[in-house]
Amino acid sequence: MSGAGGFGQRHATNPVLPPVPAALLEEPRRHGGVAFTVVLTVAMLVGTAVIAVVLLASSAPSALVIGLVLAVLPVGPVIAAFLWLDRYEPEPTRLLALAFGWGAVVATAAALVLQSIDAIVLGTDAAQSSSIVAPVTEEAMKGLFVLLLVWSRRRAIDGVLDGIVYAGLVGVGFAFTENILYLGAAYMGGEDVGPGGLGSALGVLIVRGIFSPFAHPLFTVFIGVSVGFAVTSRSRWRWFAPVVGYLLAVLAHAAWNGSASFGGGRYFVLTYLFAMVPAFLVVVGFAIWARRREAAMLTRSLGDAAARGFLGRAEVPWLVRLPARRASRRYARDLGGPAGARVMKEYQQQAIELGFLHDRYLRGTAPPDFVARGTDMVTRLQALRPYVLFPRPSASGFARARDGR
Repeated sequence: MSGAGGFGQRHATNPVLPPVPAALLEEPRRHGGVAFTVVLTVAMLVGTAVIAVVLLASSAPSALVIGLVLAVLPVGPVIAAFLWLDRYEPEPTRLLALAFGWGAVVATAAALVLQSIDAIVLGTDAAQSSSIVAPVTEEAMKGLFVLLLVWSRRRAIDGVLDGIVYAGLVGVGFAFTENILYLGAAYMGGEDVGPGGLGSALGVLIVRGIFSPFAHPLFTVFIGVSVGFAVTSRSRWRWFAPVVGYLLAVLAHAAWNGSASFGGGRYFVLTYLFAMVPAFLVVVGFAIWARRREAAMLTRSLGDAAARGFLGRAEVPWLVRLPARRASRRYARDLGGPAGARVMKEYQQQAIELGFLHDRYLRGTAPPDFVARGTDMVTRLQALRPYVLFPRPSASGFARARDGR
């Protein structure tokens, strides 16, 4: 491939990058399904209306403000944890925001409506509704976003980590809105929630926002993992994986809710210590392992792509190793300013996407549009390459950046 140079390309005493054409800095058009956009738009509007009615009807203005302010506190750290996992191939900010919004308004509203219908039609009591109806409806509504994403934006989920990130953010959004309701109710007080006031609200925040902020994301992550597996596996049974993931999410959710609903809540602490915490640690360990596995996979697949002439062999460490990627962007900014940094970032992103796609080709699970997608990626890399200059490979700085030290 022409232009696929290595570290030594254009390294003069004072290396200078040519001016970057404005057209090259334009965001490449990403094609998505119209049906997905329509469904999301209608669902968001209806969900927002339902949640607005519920919030206004369930709390006084002061309680609503207290609930909103306190519910925001755990959101940032939990989202940051999922974005940390997503550093190799950062998902589009718009889709991540939609995942959060789906959980916050669509899944929450749909679950509330379904649970209200169940209470009116079947007369299910509060304990059974919390332990059975809520897990079934809530996990179905949360997981639906991940399935819609695969159906309409197949490229969005390349593996298990993508599934974890999207499912996790849906869960964060759901927990956010649910926390507003619980915190507002605790502040208002009542027969079932205590004396009320800020102290009661803070008590709920400690339980839901500090000790179990990952509860809803953890449940839905089972669905994300299963969908990620289904997309990348060669097994003919792979499309049953989302069903298994959904059942695991429901079981985990039911066990958690049931521990607080039955037996006067005396099993809650035991469930938290001996089920919730171990499950959380297992999922965290799995996510970290999956991210390290992605690094090894990208090194292998991009190495093979380089051998086929799609990019320079010496570029691979600068594209895969996270510290080296950051060093490359700093170097590009020093040489070419913001435009140089943007080109470097886009080049790295395109190469990583090519690495994921090429890995699926090597494993025999390439999607039907593999050739067209791969051609577009390589064409984009060729267009960007003349304006990309990697740092010098000399001295110990390269080894530290490359190896993450």
